[in-house]
This record gives sequence, C-alpha cells and structure tokens, in this order.
Amino acid sequence: MAAAATCGAGVLSSGCGSPAAGQSGTTSFQRRSKASGADGGGPRLLSIAGTRPSVRNGQLLVSTGLPALDQLLGGGLAVGTVLLIEEDKYNTYSPLLFKYFLAEGIVNGHTLLVASAKEKPADILQELPAPQLDDNGKKELDDAHNPQTPDADVNMKIAWRYQFQPKMQIGPVSCSRFGHYYDVSKRISQELLGSSKWHGFFLPEHITSELKGESCSLSRDYMNLLQFIQNVIYTEGFDGSNPQKKQKNILRIGIQNLGSPLWGDDICCTENCDNSLWLTKFLYVLRGLLRTSLSACIITMPTHLIQNRAITTRVRNLSDTVVGLESFIGSESETNPLYKDYHGLIHIRKIPRLNNLTCDESVVKDLAFKLKRKLFTIERLHLPPDLSDTVSRSSKQDLADSAKLLGPGCGMMAGGKKHLDF
Repeated sequence: MAAAATCGAGVLSSGCGSPAAGQSGTTSFQRRSKASGADGGGPRLLSIAGTRPSVRNGQLLVSTGLPALDQLLGGGLAVGTVLLIEEDKYNTYSPLLFKYFLAEGIVNGHTLLVASAKEKPADILQELPAPQLDDNGKKELDDAHNPQTPDADVNMKIAWRYQFQPKMQIGPVSCSRFGHYYDVSKRISQELLGSSKWHGFFLPEHITSELKGESCSLSRDYMNLLQFIQNVIYTEGFDGSNPQKKQKNILRIGIQNLGSPLWGDDICCTENCDNSLWLTKFLYVLRGLLRTSLSACIITMPTHLIQNRAITTRVRNLSDTVVGLESFIGSESETNPLYKDYHGLIHIRKIPRLNNLTCDESVVKDLAFKLKRKLFTIERLHLPPDLSDTVSRSSKQDLADSAKLLGPGCGMMAGGKKHLDF
C-alpha cells in the first residue's frame, strides 16, 4: 500500500504508471505535435493562401473579391459551393462581381478556370481591375508569388513591438490578409497575369469536339464544359487524389452568361421549351464535382430573361448562394429622389447553411450598390436627409386641398387651412 501511494504521488516525476517509463526515467507526458488536431489526433485544417476557416462551422472560405459582399455572405464563399449572380437588366454591373472574383484569385496565387460563350477568357483576364496595395500589401503579394523570399529582415528597427500593428488610414484598408480592394479605373498588371495559372474555355472552340456520354441527356455545350472542368480538377489534383503534393491550392471557376442562347439553351426564348432540364442537370453535376474538390465557382446568369419562373426557382435551389442585382438604368427608380445616391439594389436571395437542411436568410434587406470612379460599394439604403425639403409648394398646396376633401368624417384635424404633415 505504501508503494502504491508513493507511485500515485509521483506520477509526473517517476512515471511509475508504465514499466517502460520507470526503466527509462522519463515522464508519461507527451507533447502534442503540430500535425495533430485539438484532441491530439484529429485532422489539421488546411493552410492555403487566400483562405480562412469560418467562425461558424469551420468551413474553408475564400473571398469574393468584394469585402462588403464577404461580410453579407457570412465571411466569404465556402470552398466547394456555387455562387449565382443574377445579372442586371443591361448586364452593366454583374461583370464587375465576376471580375472581382477572378482578380482576387490572381492576387492570392489561385488557379483560375474561366468559361464563356461571349468573350475569350484571355480578353476577360486583360480587363480585370488592379488591386489597391500599399507597401505592406505589395510585400505580402511578393511573398505569395515568390515563397522563397527570406523571412528575416536584417535592417535594424526601432520600436520593434509596433512593427506588426496595422497602419491607420483615412480610406478603407487597401490590403488585408483575406480580401482586397480593387481600382476599376486601372487594369491588372501584366506581371501578375504572367505569374498566374489559368485555364480558358471558349465555347466556339469546343463545339466540334466529340462526346462519349450522349445518354446524359445534356446539351453538347454543357457536356463539353463539364468534361473540361472535370479534367482540370482530376489532372491537377484538386480532388485530393495526390496526397504527395505539398503545395495546396484553390481552383476558382468562373462561368459567364450561363443559360443564355449563346450556350445553345432556349430557356430565354420560349416558356415551354423541351430542353428545360439541361441547365438544372448541369448545375446538379457541377455541384457534385465541387463538393469533392478544393474549388469554388461563380456563375452569372440572365435570370430576368428566363420565360418560365419555375426554371428560375430550380436554378436558385441548385445554387448554394444567390445574389441578385437590380439596376436603376431605364426604370422609374432612376429619377426617384429616394435613390439619387445609388445605382441599383442588391438582393441576397440565399445564404448557404452547410450540413443542414435549411438555408440562412439575410437579416439586412435594404441594400444598394453604387459604382464610384474607382470602387464598387455596397451600402445600407438610407433616406436622404433633405427628402422633406424637396417637396415643392405646389405639392404642399395639393396636400392641403386633399385634406379639405376629407371632411368632418376624419375628425376636426382635417378641417381649416392646415394640411396633414406626416
């Protein structure tokens, strides 16, 4: 009994709970390795440039290229999901979100896959906006594209404890570790484009290719695009089939004007088309490819041209995140004084709730966007402070006359020369 008590009191010093530990004189305490998780043996989160885990469910997120949109979507776009951008009427502002997504991938060193039936992918990349980077942002960008840069700074620094503090700036922070800001008045540098890796799918160049899976009841154009995406994912190891590959990366897929007549689909031409299931089957197979790979996809679609509203509902259900743009161009809202400071409205129609049967709803409903000379901004829709002063005297007189017509049935307040002031 005495020996047992001595052993229990000196577990950390003698390690007598284990015969091997008692012979070697070491303790039974084991240091947790960096490769282990929180419980000592769980999987470690991937560390990829331009990504971060979600604070809600730990899902790996990438930036859409617009920090305000990242905040509305819960921190960013989840890897393995589809973001659907419902184009505005004249397709003026939706291409900006498409280019922001691609430009963010180039800045972070991600691999791009650009698919279009209207423009050549090389021409789309030439029109990407330039990132707004300060000195710290340029250093981070050089480190991302040149990982062999020495980490140690040999120059002497004063007040070393403040060297990692963020700089205070009047405008928005031009560079962050996750999302960046871009200048739409400038084009991305050729140096960045030359150091990036991308794949282009231009539909007119793939129309004559032969197919093996005609039984899939998909159009020839959609089938070609699916095979192209699948080859890139499997060939370059984005599906995790090559565990020996040390350099992990993200595949950013951008598909432009999907569902338009340029893709050989007639859902925008007739209400009762025979090939209405082509688009929904394509999205279903695409989601299956994304779920098992390190990739994220953005799709722009002219949903306002789709004749059958049931098809629009199916497309939204098959997309993980849905964002709609409503432009004021050519509408009565363009001359409405309420919207004089904005160029359109943005609708967050669907936010994914991963690993659940239901989806989240955006708390903020009144959102508007504005395209400045350099920035595309998303703001809360507020009433202008001088809205009450814009009411002319004639309108006030008309309001007073209408108050007289109310008569005594609405109370004595309606009588006299005083008008109702709301």
